Amino acid sequence: MGLQDKNRLLGADNYYETTVTRDAVPAPLQDNLHADALVIGGGLAGLSAAIELAQRGMQVVVLEAQRVCEGPSGRNGGQVIAGVACGQSVYEQQFGMDTAKQVWDLSLQAVQLVKQRIAQFEIDCDPVWSYMTAADSPRKQRALAAEVAHMRQRYGVDMPWYSGESLKQHINSPRFLAAAGDPYSGHINPLRYGLGLARAARQLGVRIFEQSAVTGLTQPLSGSEHWRAQTAQGSVTAPWGVLAGNCALAWEGPQVAPQLHSRVMPVGTYIIATEPLSPALCEQLLPTNAAVCDNNFILDYFRFSGDHRMLFGGRVSYTTGMPRDLPERMRQRMVQTFPALRDVQIAHCWGGFVDISMNRAPDFGRLAPNLFYLQGFNGHGLALTGLAGQLVAEAVHGTAARFDLLAQMPHRAFPGGAALRMPLLVLGTLYHRLKDSL
Repeated sequence: MGLQDKNRLLGADNYYETTVTRDAVPAPLQDNLHADALVIGGGLAGLSAAIELAQRGMQVVVLEAQRVCEGPSGRNGGQVIAGVACGQSVYEQQFGMDTAKQVWDLSLQAVQLVKQRIAQFEIDCDPVWSYMTAADSPRKQRALAAEVAHMRQRYGVDMPWYSGESLKQHINSPRFLAAAGDPYSGHINPLRYGLGLARAARQLGVRIFEQSAVTGLTQPLSGSEHWRAQTAQGSVTAPWGVLAGNCALAWEGPQVAPQLHSRVMPVGTYIIATEPLSPALCEQLLPTNAAVCDNNFILDYFRFSGDHRMLFGGRVSYTTGMPRDLPERMRQRMVQTFPALRDVQIAHCWGGFVDISMNRAPDFGRLAPNLFYLQGFNGHGLALTGLAGQLVAEAVHGTAARFDLLAQMPHRAFPGGAALRMPLLVLGTLYHRLKDSL
């Protein structure tokens, strides 16, 4: 079974799909079109780029291999998180404090952009602005305390600290020793949000073609500055291109930016959703209705949905293989965290592949002056994808300072080549999983 087929199978029971009503499956692209900008990928990054370009007066075409936001954009845990997955220290060490502070400020702007678009486009996606990071061992508690102190001293961020009885007022679980509040982040229904962006894009004149996988990306004439994306039954030619397929670009076709494929790794992540719970039980377990993520390397994350289901995720897989007994293994992690949910039924279990970069930093850049790429969101994509699309539109129109700030980060391919990079990553993961357990 190929990776794309595994991805479809993992997403077959996606809870979020039960909360929306999609239009009938549209016909794929069947014409040869010309546009001002071509976007490959109909997830959050591609839709954001399309919106921003259209708002600046450009004619935009989006090509999506599946349905809009059918991949990670519409399957994730729903956390809208400030910061970047690699942490601020990577930017501090690579570029110094001034650049690191600018990156942090960009991440705050990314969260604010989500809030702005929810209001502007009237997107019904159950937003809750409450988020916490929790520690489940003394070693992880010390690490979290150090991070809180660092963010306060270097970035002026006040992250409330909870332990003992004060912790129970936010996370009522025997598993955790301490937690830090996040004054910026929160959670939403990601699929409702993504489909809301798609609706807004169409209202702005963006043409979106689903079920239209790109089989090749070329410059049609020698010396031409235009790009042509070929599909099974049509093509789009445009002077500007945006690659927003992340790790799914390799599924499109061997000629779609093959130089990017080895710089991100597809990683499986999984979520269960319980049957609806009583509001009283939800308030007992998470009194402030926060989204919570622990600070382990192989982490768990959880929150309540708008209809009072526990959504519990984590247990990543670096093998692209589907874990055995996945629902039961996820249920055991949930019950370890919240024993009161021991007898609750699991209604949905799904997963999918997200993209990670070698250093866990965003991987933005250009393959040519007029061909941008956006990848390496590393689990922080719900907020960062929106900003990424905005930065591309700014760069297309001659203001590239914010895009270049993130694009300057050097990235390397995963070691081992096509045959060995996955086994090497699995070995590294086992090492970190052992550290988490100590």
